[in-house]
Amino acid sequence: MAIPTESIGSIPRPASLLQAMTAFQAGRLGSAEMDAAYADAIRDTIQQLERTGSPVITDGEQKPSFATYPLTGLKNLAPDGVVIPFADGHVRQLPRLTAGPFRYGVHAGSFTEAARRYTQLPLKQAVISASALSLLYPQAGIPNYPREAFLADLLDEAVADIRGAFEAGAAVVQIDFTEARLSLKLDGSGDLLRSFISLNNQVLERFTRDERQRIGVHVCPGGDRDSTHSADVDYAELLPDLLQMNAGRFYLQMASELDRKRVLGIIRPLLKPNHTIFIGVIDPINPLVETPDQVRERVLEAAVLPVAQLGTTDDCGFAPFADDTSTARDIAFNKIRARVEGTEMAARQLGV
Repeated sequence: MAIPTESIGSIPRPASLLQAMTAFQAGRLGSAEMDAAYADAIRDTIQQLERTGSPVITDGEQKPSFATYPLTGLKNLAPDGVVIPFADGHVRQLPRLTAGPFRYGVHAGSFTEAARRYTQLPLKQAVISASALSLLYPQAGIPNYPREAFLADLLDEAVADIRGAFEAGAAVVQIDFTEARLSLKLDGSGDLLRSFISLNNQVLERFTRDERQRIGVHVCPGGDRDSTHSADVDYAELLPDLLQMNAGRFYLQMASELDRKRVLGIIRPLLKPNHTIFIGVIDPINPLVETPDQVRERVLEAAVLPVAQLGTTDDCGFAPFADDTSTARDIAFNKIRARVEGTEMAARQLGV
């Protein structure tokens, strides 16, 4: 497409997969049956994404959580980690690391490899940021495993996660950095944000310039059970530091932003020649399905940015956690179809 368009990642899971997850957790379903349920959900997700006309396909992140997939099977965790509050009052809680060394239990390349069986279109793989996983380490420390050793292990694993996705056939890798905006709510000085960016840049520095052009960074104010955790944080506080990250692609929530024109005006002078900015033109936590005409108008509005550096996306995933059933699966696909069609309409109107 003349203007690229990509999904962020998570698609609401089919009821059959959610039922299988419940049965598996209760011990009523075996591993082989659980694997088959995942495979069915991935295949159906990819087939439906192809029918939307999406030029780049994801597996829809049918796994239980976009954030904690690397922790699958690990034994050195306790459940009482960092708590993330949302505006509607519900919370998500990360585990706490109890001992070293830190290793991923699952790498994202396995998801890419599984998705490749069902499509010949370019694949995009989402991975969790090193900065998000850095929150696993407790403030009190871990005996015989200092934070410096943990961060060294974390960086190695985060690099392996991205590299493994490329090796499995991913055309694009997206780093989910949703804690970026939240960090400014936790620490208004910006020091926490800058420490997160520094950590993620240490991951990115291990890739070539060409590889970094295929790596993107996604930020949003959260999108879970139709609620957010940091929508009240001003983009003006985030973007100057965010766009210093050493990545080629940036996926920015925008459809739900109250003053999009102002934010676009902030972005424009910060752009570097190698940046592609994917503007959110779909609001996943709004149940109303956008029309292609609405999407077209949002793309035209964003064309104050250089069109050659412009792409479109969704504000965030539709269901980042498996127990988030606030959005119907068919609504997600209809919204994606509107994004694809509206982006094509805008590209024709812009003559690209």
